Amino acid sequence: MDRFVSTYINKIDAKGRVSVPASFRTILERDGYAGGIYCYPSLDAPALDAGGKRLAENIDRILDGLPDYSDERDELSVALYGDVVTLTIDQDGRIVLPEALRAHAGISTHIAFVGLGQKFQMWEPARFEARRVSAREKVRDHRKLFSAGRRLSGEGGEGGARE
Repeated sequence: MDRFVSTYINKIDAKGRVSVPASFRTILERDGYAGGIYCYPSLDAPALDAGGKRLAENIDRILDGLPDYSDERDELSVALYGDVVTLTIDQDGRIVLPEALRAHAGISTHIAFVGLGQKFQMWEPARFEARRVSAREKVRDHRKLFSAGRRLSGEGGEGGARE
C-alpha cells in the first residue's frame, strides 16, 4: 500500500498556488482521487490535514463507530467534514490554498508537505521544524518503552526470550 512519506518545502505564489509534491500526486492517483485533495484544519495542531479517498474512508469508519445522532458523532462530523475543502489539482500539479486554511496554519510564503502514512499535513515550515524537534525528543524519551515491550513479549532485542 502506498504511503505519503518525506517532507517537501515549496513556495506559495501571490495567488495562493503551490505545487503538490509529485510523489504525493502519484499516491493520490493510485488512491482513486487524482483530481484533488480533501483538506481540513488539523484538530490538534497549527497544520492542515490532507489526503485522498483513503482519508475520507478513514473518517467514515471513525464516524461509523460512533452512535447515530450522538453529540460525539455530530461534533466530529462538523469538525472534520464541515471544514473540508476539496482542493483541485491543476494540470501543472498545483492547488490553490484558500486564505482561511492558510490562516489556520500560519502559512504565508512557503509550505512544508509532511508525509504521515495514509495522510499528509501541510505546515508553515518553521512551525513544522519545531514540531519535528519535539516529536524526536518524545520518541527518544519513549524509545525505552518500545524496547521494553518487545523484551517482555519475547521479541528480539537484548533480554529477549530465554530458554
